[in-house]
Amino acid sequence: MSFLGKLFGKKEKESLDQGLQKTKESFFSKITKVIAGKSTVDEEVLDNLEEALVSADVGIETTIEIIKRIEARVSKDKYVGSGELNKLLQEEIEAVLVDAPEQSYRNFDTPPDKKPYVILVVGVNGVGKTTTIGKLAHNYKKAGKQVILGAADTFRAAAVDQLTIWSERVGVPIVKQAMGSDPGAVAFDTMQSAMARGSEVVIIDTAGRLHNKAHLMDELGKIKRVIQKVVPDAPHEVLLVLDGSTGQNALVQAKQFTATTDVSALAITKLDGTAKGGVVLAIASQLQIPVKYIGVGEKIDDLLIFDKHEFVDSLFKIAE
Repeated sequence: MSFLGKLFGKKEKESLDQGLQKTKESFFSKITKVIAGKSTVDEEVLDNLEEALVSADVGIETTIEIIKRIEARVSKDKYVGSGELNKLLQEEIEAVLVDAPEQSYRNFDTPPDKKPYVILVVGVNGVGKTTTIGKLAHNYKKAGKQVILGAADTFRAAAVDQLTIWSERVGVPIVKQAMGSDPGAVAFDTMQSAMARGSEVVIIDTAGRLHNKAHLMDELGKIKRVIQKVVPDAPHEVLLVLDGSTGQNALVQAKQFTATTDVSALAITKLDGTAKGGVVLAIASQLQIPVKYIGVGEKIDDLLIFDKHEFVDSLFKIAE
């Protein structure tokens, strides 16, 4: 189902088209060559299609799944010609993407029975985590929500400083302590402040140290427990931020995080600067976790709610 109209106005669609330009130019120019002048979908077409998908960082497993789906459809429906293959490929790529739950809340609204709505943000350093939090805060505030930030990444002074800058830029309060403070204490103070202020959205940053370190996962567990002392069913969302420009490395990170943390949604950043946008397909299909947001630029409005139909539609525009 597309949310065009509700979530994607002309401005959002243009941002998406522009943000995916490099991926379109590399991957879908290859697809155009694969299907150009072909009247049937033969083994050569499928082999070339497989190569194009893998080269766009779609990944081996997801590529095989897409190719198998196409083979089954071609066998059943007897598709011929490049136009039909193009449409078929769009449909099957879209089919491997996971729908986000509670889609009615995806336009920066929040469930009425969850106040405050608590988002715990995780991910390694350098993926755009702090920037994503700032942009989320901006969007929730623009939607009329009272937002508060919690700077629980006390491992790096820069993380607290960066989040403070974003809080000032967006115009939302932030709860922070000195570098080296107990992250759980910061999270607890943030929750108490949120309750006192009547905040509707709480976004808590966490340390971005090596994702395979046991102590980091223990720390995340502690943060969750102290949050639950204030709001028993929180956090309502654990958002994993990944850098799309790292391609398959982002998939490796995602697998390691999801193996030890209850990740419920994904934000994939820096898609505007890379030809590796196909990694979105690999991550979403292999982990079966919905991509909720994608970052397609540096501007404050360049964090878009992910709509799989519009994403695939934008990718294929160059091949039409």
